[in-house]
Amino acid sequence: MAITTNTHNTETIHPVVKALLDKRGYSEDRLDEFFSWDLRQLPDLTNMKDMEKTAKRIIEAIDSGEKIGIYGDYDVDGTTSCALFYQYFQMLDVEVELFQPSRFVEGYGIHPSSVDNALEKGVRLLISVDCGISNLETADYAKEKDLDLIITDHHKDTKEHIPKAYAVVNPNRRDEPTDSPLKALAGVGVAFAVCLKVKELLAKNGIETPSIYPLLQFVGIGTICDMAPLNPMNMKLTRHGLKQIPTTSYAGIECFFSDEDRNAPMIPSEKISFYVGPLINSKGRLDHPEKALNLLISKEHKEAFQYYSHLEISNRERKLIQAQVFEEAKKQVIGEMRGTEHLISVVYSPDWHEGVIGIVASKLVETFGVPAVVFTDSEDKNIIKASARSAGDLDLFHNLKECEELFLKFGGHKAAAGLSMPKENFTDFKNKINMLLSQIPPIARTKQDIFDAQISFNDIDRALLKQLDMLEPFGMGNAKPLFRMEDARLDSYTILKDVHVKWVFTHKDNPRIKIGGISFNFIGKWGAQSPEEIFQAQSQGLTIYFGLGINRFRGNEIIQLMVEKIYTP
Repeated sequence: MAITTNTHNTETIHPVVKALLDKRGYSEDRLDEFFSWDLRQLPDLTNMKDMEKTAKRIIEAIDSGEKIGIYGDYDVDGTTSCALFYQYFQMLDVEVELFQPSRFVEGYGIHPSSVDNALEKGVRLLISVDCGISNLETADYAKEKDLDLIITDHHKDTKEHIPKAYAVVNPNRRDEPTDSPLKALAGVGVAFAVCLKVKELLAKNGIETPSIYPLLQFVGIGTICDMAPLNPMNMKLTRHGLKQIPTTSYAGIECFFSDEDRNAPMIPSEKISFYVGPLINSKGRLDHPEKALNLLISKEHKEAFQYYSHLEISNRERKLIQAQVFEEAKKQVIGEMRGTEHLISVVYSPDWHEGVIGIVASKLVETFGVPAVVFTDSEDKNIIKASARSAGDLDLFHNLKECEELFLKFGGHKAAAGLSMPKENFTDFKNKINMLLSQIPPIARTKQDIFDAQISFNDIDRALLKQLDMLEPFGMGNAKPLFRMEDARLDSYTILKDVHVKWVFTHKDNPRIKIGGISFNFIGKWGAQSPEEIFQAQSQGLTIYFGLGINRFRGNEIIQLMVEKIYTP
């Protein structure tokens, strides 16, 4: 793999940036660790139980000409994991069968029917990615059918025992060290580690194979979109992935980026999380994810753009469906507010599209500042399914686990979970989760008005922007910095497409200095003042919460505030 060493000088770090990192636990003596790109400083990615057994079985299958199958989840992590394995086996001139479930037919996980499908295609070794740790029945069925099932996953190991598969590679297995940095790996990171181990064993046998460094592009996309914690290990892996994308040789990845994007030294993580991820996810949310996977494994640009156009159409449809479901869910929440403290948004409609309830749950958290659980009907009308999202620092997974006796299926992590239960348990669930949350202090279970640093109007310049870029990638555990400013005035505003607001701010003591800002979906935001109210009431001052970005347009680069909230006293 390519190796890059540190290139920054801690003495030249902007004081605002240094204060930000200190607040995030990166004091002066840890700055080198944060900024490092050096892949030699990675922990041993292959140091997981069953890893050697897995790699040896893969090599055995290659040597004996057995057909290998890859089975991945339908989200971005699962899709990039499948694509990564596919591209790796292409490097070895080995063809593999790819399988993904439909969210609406098989549902999440690997199932006995998945084993049957693999056997029908002549697969003798089936490798799951980003799923399988909770599928005990499937592991038993695979053994019964004499199919070697290797589970690679990163989700929590919560069932009564580890699946009795041929091998289980998961940094979050119950018998892995509790302090292992590998626990932060996304499913695609685990898949990369397996490829690394196979490469190492082949090298030991005197067989040199191509560098797997390019595969880090898939690791970068999957890690960011799955909101895996950006510890120093994931930061390095993701940085190297994003750095390669502008010059990628993968036709499917190239489709997502304009010429302007590809002229940048590195793709910003926001482009991945707010554009690439939703497009890849869109097919899996509405029907079957195969077109997204076909895009990522396309060899020709023409074929890739055909699949890409399908994703664009699907994503537009997803946005329309999502907007409708969100408005209905929001009305339900507001209608149920009774003057008592609103602890959690728990909503249900039999008609909501299952593919968007996770996004709607996230938007409810953003709107009301409390956790959200959004239910809809499953195929069986007596069973309802839900996506849950946490707020603030709350470990929602822990609270939901205390309701587990009400569920038929349940899985996830601290910030997000999925579950299904008999419809008749809905009221009991609502009562119990409210009771559990009422025992937790509000500061520990709600979205707080937190910010990373207070800065002044005059602090905002290109030097600060350039150094903020050095903090990339942004994501879970390394959020894009949110600033607060109190020395600006609102000079003017423009409403765009009825919902967005374009702002122009000036320094309160020097109206000739101006800076622009944008707020997406600001109009009608719950609890927010209207732009006109803000403009009229600003004589007592403004408090603005914002991120900083660059608006690139026709070769021009303009500093822009990404405004989240504006308050007047």
